[in-house]
Amino acid sequence: MAEVYAPPMTTPSPLFAFADRIIDEQAALDPCGATGRGIAGHDHLLTDWSPDGQHARAEHNRRARAELDTLPITGEHDRLARDFIAERFDTSLLAFDAGEWQRSVRAIAAPASALRGTFDLMSRDGEAAWSNIADRLALVPTALAGLQATDELGRAEGRMSARRQAHAAADQAGTWAANRWFDTLSAEAATAALPSALVEQVRTGADAANAAYAAFAQYLRTTYAPNAPEADGCGAERYRIGVRQMLGADFDPAEMYEWAWDDFHHLRAEITATCERILPGAGFAEVIHLLDHDPDPARAAHGVDEYQRWLQTLTDEALERSHEHFEIPTQMNRCEALIPPEGSAAAAYYTSPSEDFSRPGRTWYPTLGRTQFPKWGDVTTCYHESVPGHHLQLAYALVQAGSLSRIQRMSFISGHGEGWALYAEQLCDEFGWFENPDHRLGFLAGQMLRTVRVIIDIGMHLAMRIPEGTTLADGSPFHGGEVWTPDLGYEFSLSETGNTEAFMRSEIDRYLGWPAQAISYKIGQREWVAARDEARRRDGAAFDLRAWHTRALRLGAVGLDQLRTELAR
Repeated sequence: MAEVYAPPMTTPSPLFAFADRIIDEQAALDPCGATGRGIAGHDHLLTDWSPDGQHARAEHNRRARAELDTLPITGEHDRLARDFIAERFDTSLLAFDAGEWQRSVRAIAAPASALRGTFDLMSRDGEAAWSNIADRLALVPTALAGLQATDELGRAEGRMSARRQAHAAADQAGTWAANRWFDTLSAEAATAALPSALVEQVRTGADAANAAYAAFAQYLRTTYAPNAPEADGCGAERYRIGVRQMLGADFDPAEMYEWAWDDFHHLRAEITATCERILPGAGFAEVIHLLDHDPDPARAAHGVDEYQRWLQTLTDEALERSHEHFEIPTQMNRCEALIPPEGSAAAAYYTSPSEDFSRPGRTWYPTLGRTQFPKWGDVTTCYHESVPGHHLQLAYALVQAGSLSRIQRMSFISGHGEGWALYAEQLCDEFGWFENPDHRLGFLAGQMLRTVRVIIDIGMHLAMRIPEGTTLADGSPFHGGEVWTPDLGYEFSLSETGNTEAFMRSEIDRYLGWPAQAISYKIGQREWVAARDEARRRDGAAFDLRAWHTRALRLGAVGLDQLRTELAR
């Protein structure tokens, strides 16, 4: 297989120097984003989500995009970087100019949740780190006031999130306030051998942050929600922008919708066969009930501490096994499995290492109030979030400083990243890692969830019709010819995915608040598989899967259009 990369640069090209500077400038304009990226020097500040702050970041993007066109292209590294950066800046400005920044009220990937989540990523090591936490806590009321000003501007200009999203976001903020989540920082500070004045500063800031979230929840419930539109779907134009943001490509929703139904029927057959292995003669719902409630330690972890220990062991084993199939630099041989606070999103998620790997990659598994944790679905989730999924892909990009610009190393496109992680689960099935039929059913149910996401996300946002003759897993007819609604999406997904009612209600809210993000997993996986199959056909007997993966991962973040183009070179 021909290599497309030039040797690593000893002196940054003008374009790579530009990318280094732009990341530093973005960090100054978005301190919470800087913490997420592991960039030091901004942990005492919070992002300005007021209209002025939003416009400042957009104007920075405009200036940077114009400057990009003036820079020389000195080689393949530059060309790859230029194409990626141009597409991302253009897409970001397209969304800003359409007013999407005024519709950020939702329970996931929203400024209010990013603000709280930034404290999860902050160092607690030493007095300086706790001073940063104290300074940040003191700024929480100002940050939420700025966000509220943006929401009010959107309300005045008729650009609002749906009422469902306002209530979901209010419930989330209210949960953190009622549980006094920020008091956990006070408790940590009190046991950290800090000066009493600093401990008191943290406690005072925590009180103010708890009160600010309570006030923000009240604003969403009593002021924002009553004026928010009842309609949940975003419509064709906004969905087109969402597809570009999430996939880095302009795919046809009707084609994706039809493809997803074909995949759905294939997966249903696989699930039926696997259920027969677990409990002969039983249907999907009966098998799921068994796996969800069997207290056997082989099938369930008991208590949060045991659950976390099991997840960490599973993560460590995945890292060890993956060395056989992938190139894994030593910096990446640590990935932590952690439990996030109550009120976080219902689904597991991953946070990348810091730029220097002093903060490791981390996977987060919400408990949702449970004390018994079925294992059947979490094995494939671990592979998705850690290795060979997100941790392998995103941490690998961070070590490619010789060939990827800083912007590429610190970017994420959902179709590329989530597509890789779902493809990674498929690889684990191909490697034989799901020899336990319980765990293979978890893999298939996870695949089915992502396929159902494509169907109902496109269906709900674009008012698509349910095909005639559609049935549920138990064989009962399901509303053929009707237009998708959130209630129908909930009923269908609950039947077909094996997930709990609470999880699926959270999922429906997520899809409706984040147009096209839900489709990025399966459509991204589809593109990864297609690119691999194309390379296998092209190279024949010379095809080397490990080498192909290394080449693909060295691309860093790219949109799905660029992914297929680069891997076909």
